[in-house]
Amino acid sequence: MESTPLPIGNWRIVWRRFKQHRIAYVGFFFFVFLLLLVIAGPHLLPYELDQVSLAERMHGPSARHWFGTDELGRDTWVRIMHGGRVSLAVGLIVGLSTVVLGGLIGILAGYVGGTLDNILMRMVDTIYTVPRIVLLLVLSKVAGPGLLNIIIILVALEWTNAARLARSAVLSFREQEFVVAAHCLGASRWRVMLRHLLPNSLAPLIVAATLDAGAAIRAETTLSFLGLGIQPPTPSWGNLLTNASTNIFIAPLQVFLPGIFIFFALMSFNLLGDALRDALDPRLSKRQG
Repeated sequence: MESTPLPIGNWRIVWRRFKQHRIAYVGFFFFVFLLLLVIAGPHLLPYELDQVSLAERMHGPSARHWFGTDELGRDTWVRIMHGGRVSLAVGLIVGLSTVVLGGLIGILAGYVGGTLDNILMRMVDTIYTVPRIVLLLVLSKVAGPGLLNIIIILVALEWTNAARLARSAVLSFREQEFVVAAHCLGASRWRVMLRHLLPNSLAPLIVAATLDAGAAIRAETTLSFLGLGIQPPTPSWGNLLTNASTNIFIAPLQVFLPGIFIFFALMSFNLLGDALRDALDPRLSKRQG
C-alpha cells in the first residue's frame, strides 16, 4: 500500500503558501546570498588564507583590503569568507544530521512504544534538564577542540528536538487507517516506519532542520570564541571574534564584521524556519484546501 495522508497535492499547497510568505523571501535571499558569498568570496581578492604581511598590520578598509587587515596583516575579507564556509558547514551538517538521527529515534520510540519509548524519552528529558551551555562546555573540554568533534557534540545534543517532534507525529498517525492497512497487507515494522510514518513526519522535521542549523552556528560560535571550538589556523566566525576582541579598541571593525555575518546567518535560518512552520501548519493547510 503506497497511499499516505500527505499526497503531492498538499505539498503544492505548502509550496504556494511558502511563496506567498514575504518572510520566506527575506530568509531565503540572505541564506543563498551568504552561501554564494562564502563560496566565491575568497577568490575575489588575490590573497591566501594565512598570507602574512607585517607591513600592513591593522590597516583599515581600502581598495586593496576591502575589510582591512588583522594583527598579522592578513586580509580580513578572505578570512571571514573562509570562516563562513566552516561555520555554515557546521550549521548545515548538524541541522541535517540531527533531523535524520532524531527523526529515526522519535519514529522508533513512537511506533514501538512501551519500554523502548520510556527509555528513549527519559534520555531526552535528561539532556533537557542540564543547561545546554554546561553540556557544551563539558563535552567540548572532554572531546577536545576541532571541527569533527564540534559536529559530533552538537549532533549528540540537538537531536532531541527532532526526536520529540517525530514521536509526536507518529503517535498521531500510528492508529490511522493507512498504517493498519499496511499491517494487514503484511508490511514489516521497518517498512511501515520508513515508508509510511517517516514521510508523514517530514513537516515538523523540515522546520526543525532550519532551527537546529541556526542553533548549531550559534553554539559553534560560542565555543570557538571561548577557545573550545574550531582552532586556528582554521578560521571560523567564532575564533575570528576571539582574535579581533583583543584589538577591539584599536580596530573595532574587526569585531563588528564577523558579528554581522553571524547575525545574518542566524536571521536567515530563523526566518526560513518561521516561514516553513507557517506553510506546513496542518490547520492552515486544511483551510487552504
